[in-house]
Amino acid sequence: MTEIDPYYSLSLELKSMHKLLLVCFLLLFTVVSFAQNEVTNYYWIQFADKNGSNYSINQPENFLSKQAIERRQKQNIVVDEHDLPVSQAYIEALSAKGAEIIHTSKWLNGATIKATDSVYQEIITTLDFILFSEMTKPGINLKSTTNKFRIENQWEEIDEAAYGASIHQLKLFNGQTMHLQGFRGEGMLIAVLDAGFFKTDELPAFERLLAENRIFGTRDFVNPGGNVYLEHSHGTNVLSTMGGELSGQLIGTAPKASYFLLRTEDDATEYLIEEDNWVAAAEFADSAGCDIINSSLGYTVFDDANMNHSYADLDGKTTRVTRAANMAVEKGMLVFSSAGNEAAASWKYLAAPSDGELVIGVGAVRNDSIWAPFSSLGPAAGGAVKPNLVAVGWGTTLQKTDGSIGASNGTSFSSPVLAGMAACLWQANPKASSLQIKEALEKSASQYTNPNDTLGFGIPDFEKAQQLLSEHKPAAIAQNWLAVPNPFLDQVFLYQQSAEPSEKFTVSLFSVNGSLLQQQVFHDQHSFFLSNLANLPAGLILAKIASDTDVSVIKLVKINP
Repeated sequence: MTEIDPYYSLSLELKSMHKLLLVCFLLLFTVVSFAQNEVTNYYWIQFADKNGSNYSINQPENFLSKQAIERRQKQNIVVDEHDLPVSQAYIEALSAKGAEIIHTSKWLNGATIKATDSVYQEIITTLDFILFSEMTKPGINLKSTTNKFRIENQWEEIDEAAYGASIHQLKLFNGQTMHLQGFRGEGMLIAVLDAGFFKTDELPAFERLLAENRIFGTRDFVNPGGNVYLEHSHGTNVLSTMGGELSGQLIGTAPKASYFLLRTEDDATEYLIEEDNWVAAAEFADSAGCDIINSSLGYTVFDDANMNHSYADLDGKTTRVTRAANMAVEKGMLVFSSAGNEAAASWKYLAAPSDGELVIGVGAVRNDSIWAPFSSLGPAAGGAVKPNLVAVGWGTTLQKTDGSIGASNGTSFSSPVLAGMAACLWQANPKASSLQIKEALEKSASQYTNPNDTLGFGIPDFEKAQQLLSEHKPAAIAQNWLAVPNPFLDQVFLYQQSAEPSEKFTVSLFSVNGSLLQQQVFHDQHSFFLSNLANLPAGLILAKIASDTDVSVIKLVKINP
């Protein structure tokens, strides 16, 4: 047996220890480096339910603003589970895992979070209340190559007149008749969702708006706490077509309306998170009591191609932004959305949320009714008429950020021109619902009986729309009807608060997509007991009550046992 030198043995041990320490150091360095370099991304987290909520739809004052409740009551809109805030327990669970909460959405029942890769993986693998999740913005931005809606710096010379060249924006659809009657949007509240409102607080067209304190507030959903007046100028241009007023040069379509200015669009990039920003802003607009949302924004493709929408997604009810836009209308608001400027591009079609079933998608024409060759084409996937309507978006007169008045092109401007005019129509018909205003505009339009994929139903006529609204007043009658219980399980009692003589009432129940579910006829009655309703689908049910002379529509909510 060979004896081992003890000094040699000690040397081997020291070398082994050195190697072990070196390995440990390298492992520690790798872990630290990984932790330091781990990317933080943004994600949409879809919740499966609202379990654990501390709120009840029977006490809406605990979670809805006074203004939001009043709008629902005015239009006979029931408070339902979509109005309930998301589960606070779920939000706390996400935070406990290390996620930063960016937005929550009660309408879509989810949250936008900011988290590292490892935190996100732990969230989706350990929390059982998550129905769906996806990245909405990477931590490392790609170089943006996305074609935005905005067509900038295509300014044209204008002629001076009573309204300046902006008179043509009204005259195209008989809007001057509303202004001449004194309806200029007073008392109406419009939310403008856009990329920024650069210099709105100092430009001449907004001096009266500011002096009369009719900008009710601003909020930045891209950079919370940011100053929207220091961001992009697109929203400034858009706002001026509605709220601008500069004698002899520009009068917007709703110069006496009030406004919320909400930044949802990050102009530097294009990621799915901007739809999340839009949803959060729309819910804010609801809580703030807004009557109308104008969105001169649209989404089809993104800087990360994995987020892209397909044309099939634009079916009026699929994308998150479209679902939220539809919900805003269900909550009593009107939503106007630019159709897009893609007709000459490879995409050609409209963008979300203008595809929404309840949204008024707006295309562009010149002030002589000629279709703008850039205005995106319909129909929505599935065949629904889109755009719904058109307005001046080719040579639209507006406020420039250099202080002058000029003209620019884009459906970004036709949408607010129409939205502002609709505010005047609604002011003149305060008892009308948002859907009745939408219906009157479409029925008044130039090709309502023969729509196409460029102009949709065509150019609305506000004088005719006013006549249509004054000829029948179902909203006033709908206020006389009550449903008990509502929500209901298998039966519901309908009755009039103030009885009107009628020989016959036909009560028809419809699903939200228009399918007839049930119909009954009642004679010489002013209250009706509807039974055997257990087999109706859960969710929103529309009850149409037609008498010999009038029609009412009220909303019911069917619940499962």
